[in-house]
This record gives sequence, C-alpha cells and structure tokens, in this order.
Amino acid sequence: MIHSSQETTTPSAVHGPLTGVRVIDLATVFAAPFAATLLADFGADVIKVELPKIGDAVRGMTPVVKGVPGPWTVLSRNKRCISLDVRKEKGKELLKKLVAQADLVIENFRPGTLEKWGLGYDVLKGINPRLIMVRISGYGQSGPYAHKAGFGTPATAFGGLTYMQGYPDRPPVSPPFPLVDYLTGVFGAFGAVMALYHLKSNDQAEGQQVDLALYESIFRILEPAIVQYDLTGVSRGRAGHALQESAPAGAFQCKDGKWVILVTSTQRTFSRLAEVMGRTDLLSNPHYDTNPHRVEHREAILAIVQEWTAQYPSDELMKLGDESGIPISPIPSMAEIFQNPQYKAREDLIQVEHPILGTMNMPGIVPKMLGTPGAIRFPGPSAIGADNREVYQEMLGLSDAEMEALEAEEVI
Repeated sequence: MIHSSQETTTPSAVHGPLTGVRVIDLATVFAAPFAATLLADFGADVIKVELPKIGDAVRGMTPVVKGVPGPWTVLSRNKRCISLDVRKEKGKELLKKLVAQADLVIENFRPGTLEKWGLGYDVLKGINPRLIMVRISGYGQSGPYAHKAGFGTPATAFGGLTYMQGYPDRPPVSPPFPLVDYLTGVFGAFGAVMALYHLKSNDQAEGQQVDLALYESIFRILEPAIVQYDLTGVSRGRAGHALQESAPAGAFQCKDGKWVILVTSTQRTFSRLAEVMGRTDLLSNPHYDTNPHRVEHREAILAIVQEWTAQYPSDELMKLGDESGIPISPIPSMAEIFQNPQYKAREDLIQVEHPILGTMNMPGIVPKMLGTPGAIRFPGPSAIGADNREVYQEMLGLSDAEMEALEAEEVI
C-alpha cells in the first residue's frame, strides 16, 4: 500500500534483511512494541497481539483524528494485528501454536506475569527450542526492584537522567516524549538480532532470553556522568542546556531573534571559531586555550560567543559556520522539519496511504541499508483483530465454525 520512493509495495509483500523472521508481539504501549516495529520495518513478519475488544493502550493516545489514534498508525505499521486473550485456556493454546511457528516473542509484562499464566519462557521454549524471547520491563527480570511497575518517566529518573536535566534553580525536568521507551526499543531490537545471529551462526544453538530494563537503556548512555563521578566523586547536577564536557557549547541567539545550536567539541573546531570571530587571542589565553580551561570558565566563553552570534542573522551565521567547518544548526520546529530539504532528500518522512486518514506522513526507515532496504508496507490496522482470519485460518488452519466459537467466548 505504500512507500518509499524506491518502490511501491502491497501489504503482503516482504522486504529487508529480516524477511523470513516471524515475531509475536505480546507487548503494549511503547518500548517493546517499538522494538517489534523496527524489526517489521526490515522485513520481519510481526504478529501483534491485543486483548479482544480492548486493544493496546496506545489506541487511547492523542491525537485522535477521524476516530484513528495517530501514534497507533505508526507504532503498529507493518504488523498483522490479531486479538487474543492469553489469560484464557483456549487463548493459551492458540498462543502456543503461534509460538511453534515463530522465531521471536517480544513481551513487556511485569516480571512473573507470563509465568503465572503458565506461559513462561521455559514452557514456550519446550514448544520451540530455538525460540528467542525479548523481555522488557521497568527494572529487569532480576534484582530487588524486579517486581516494581515500570513506566518510562520513572525509569528515566531512576536511570540517572532526570537528576541532571534542567536548570539548578528549577525542578528537575523529564523529557517531553517517551525517550526511554524508544531508546529501550532500539536496544531490544539490537538484542533480538544478536540472538538471531547467534542461532544462524550455531546450528546446534538453542534460543535464549534477552532481558532488558527500561532504566538500563538511559543509564548505559550516561557514560560521561558515570566516569565523572567514579573519577572525581562529583555527581553531575542540573546545568541548563549546555554540554558539560566541552565549551563553548549550547544555544545562542542571533540578530534576528532566532536561536541556533553551536558546539566546539574539539580543539580544531574551537580554533576555527576563534578565527571566524576574529578572536585568535583566545587561543593563547590561559582561560580559553584548552577545552578543560574553557569548561572551567564556561560562563565567560559562552558570553563571548553570544556577543558574536548576536551580530548576525541566523542564516548568515549558519553560512559562516558551514564555510568554516564549525558545527552550527538551526533549532527547527516540526513544521520547519516537514519542509526541510535534508529531511526530504533522506526520505526521513514518508507518505503512507491510510484507509481512513488518507495520505499521512510517518517517520522513514532508519537506518538506510542500501543493499537490503526496509519499507513501510502498510499503516497500523485500525480495527482490533483486523488480521484474525488471515492468521488463525491461514497459519493455524482454524475453521469458520471454530473462529465463530472463539469469538463468542471472547478468546479472540
């Protein structure tokens, strides 16, 4: 149904390096489903499981247009969606039949939930010894916090980011979108493909569990703050928007009132900046000659750069940066991003035809694999259980009568 400029596809077509891999997406909301979406973008056959008549919680998230929840259309793109109540005995049996034909199961229930239902990894692996299960939870499957409910915002705090985000005279700030969920989804997809590669490389290998905690994905990328505390005993606190490892770095206002981001993470880029500013004297000033010295005198060097940027309109300043090899970027709104030629050239926004919404834009495929590219084959199906008959009858061989009976019992 849709579309990169490279090719037009039908909903049943498969593309990408994961063609032939089958995934059962038992998860809800963002982190684990996003991991499954990434796999689906690159060709995996992902079967999304939802509770009958209730569906995934993402279906209740805004914006809702013409009765269609926007986030759902993207998060469940390229997935075949079925309804199934795995808490009921007949639902468990159907799930086991699906697992027998799958390579991966992705779930994000609170640890112990699947085991309580008789669907733990040991049970499912008994059906399919090469099964891989990606398990995403707030605090992981082990440790004294494993039993706690896990959500993205608390995980961001527990992972160490919230403590250092914001300004020192104001409360800590959480990211304005589910950062930790999406980041964990990337780690989850990474773990899945590593486990798949292990199976492919070892004919005698068995499947395994991939255990991932939401907070760990944030903690893993806080390397500078971790090392800083370990080596100096200093816990990094809130310091505004500035990158603390180098200076000058941050947002600077231009003559036209617009803001840009400028950063000099290397001595070479600072030398270029000093030359363009006409301040080569800074290169021999003991306060600014090295990055550690500039970090020590951060406020002073920021003020010097701000005085310079205020002399130029933003477009002229960025042109100076481009000509001189200084990393300067605008700070575009989403409206500006939609019109940006770089985004268009890279197909970072792709138009998809939705049966209710019509033409809509979605984030494109990331990363760009030139030999085995992914594709957006179709948006997330609007109806709960949209692919029930295709999956249950074509894959599992259920009859019309069996389908009707299961629907009547609200198993599917």
